[in-house]
Amino acid sequence: MAKDRKQQLLDQRYLKMAEIWAQNSYCKRRQVGALIVKGKMIISDGYNGTPSGFENICEDENNKTKPYVLHAEANAITKVAKSNNSSDGATLYVTSSPCLECSKLIIQAGIKRVVFTENYRLEDGINLLRRANVEVEQVESDSED
Repeated sequence: MAKDRKQQLLDQRYLKMAEIWAQNSYCKRRQVGALIVKGKMIISDGYNGTPSGFENICEDENNKTKPYVLHAEANAITKVAKSNNSSDGATLYVTSSPCLECSKLIIQAGIKRVVFTENYRLEDGINLLRRANVEVEQVESDSED
């Protein structure tokens, strides 16, 4: 099934926007950005970082990620939950494939499609999404020609 060229361009552009949004992260080891799009409208965004009100330091003195750091997907989903928007049927664009915990949130949020660029070190999140019939697609973000 050939994907519509216009949708391919939109996917690449939203992923570029997610990459730019990732630059807001204070995390040093890895910066991840996410956008939730519904009806060609961005309804939420997120990047990995500490919870509101915490210091903007993601790693401890041994350069390990602190256990309370939120992933970009979780930040985008909780942000949309606080708004008047619904993520039901939406697409999530994220710079890294979701982990298992974020995949559970994606499923529960009613997100029907996940588009990402880089693979996360584990594939259990992607496998769970596919099991839940969420469309999952890996796209190169900078091949717009």
